[in-house]
Amino acid sequence: MHFPIFDATLPGSWLVDLSHVDLARVKVGKQWRELDATLLPSPFTPTGERPEGPAWYATPTVACAVELGYDVAPLEAWVRPESGRFLDGWYKRLRGAYVDTMADLGVGEKLAPAEFLEAMDGYKQRDAELGIVVDAVKMTVKGGIGKLQEKARGGGWKPGQAWPALARPTWRPDIRAAVISRARTNMHRKMLNLATATGRYPVAALSDCAVYAADGPSPLDVLPYDADGKTVPGSFRLGVSPRMAKHEGTQRTARRRRPCRQPRPLHQDRRGHRQGHRRVEGAGSVVTIGEELDKAVQGAFTRPIPK
Repeated sequence: MHFPIFDATLPGSWLVDLSHVDLARVKVGKQWRELDATLLPSPFTPTGERPEGPAWYATPTVACAVELGYDVAPLEAWVRPESGRFLDGWYKRLRGAYVDTMADLGVGEKLAPAEFLEAMDGYKQRDAELGIVVDAVKMTVKGGIGKLQEKARGGGWKPGQAWPALARPTWRPDIRAAVISRARTNMHRKMLNLATATGRYPVAALSDCAVYAADGPSPLDVLPYDADGKTVPGSFRLGVSPRMAKHEGTQRTARRRRPCRQPRPLHQDRRGHRQGHRRVEGAGSVVTIGEELDKAVQGAFTRPIPK
């Protein structure tokens, strides 16, 4: 379609210019809020840099721009009016396997934040075989998403030739794009809501992880839980469910400035070229909070997906 009206219910790709979206002034809920745009990555690019000119985006990414309060005017689109829950059953099986196995390891779904952190401490050491099962479920999720756009490899393949994966019904780069788009925008939404409510911004981010400076070593020093166990709506919540976040690790800033798992700074591109890495000043620790990829699977696979 040429010059279509954007429809967030249609899975597909949209050629649109999102460079006008200014993170310094965005809509959160129904109110316009002022933020420090230099401390937030762009939700529209893998590098976190602000986009320049028109580019192709999956539906969740364009919907994010609309949610932030900005109009969009697509130039072209490839969409699927007929859609279904393509991987819903796959997700439910993997989610059930993960949650049940974690429960067997002593990490239940309904634990309070402090209880959850205590239960997660060394959970794999309680049963080595169940720990292997948890890792296998995670690798099945991430490997399955990768298979949706499997590259050519070996077998004497030459550029310009088709490769076996293209003939499989599971070769669906459009679904993979939707998954990545959903994961990136979900992560940005949580960082945005936390910054709006508390003034706390991430010092680094990498796909499913965000790093925050804190006065203490715990995620509870970052996330403002109240006495009833509630935190900022729409932000990070600790828990074993795919809807929640986990504590990926903490490093003392006096000993080491680079956080655990070495997340990419907010303004570093995929080739590792740094564009102004920010130092952490005035904080005792850097705490890494991660969602893994489970949230992306839930969000993208249970919404309408093209057949």
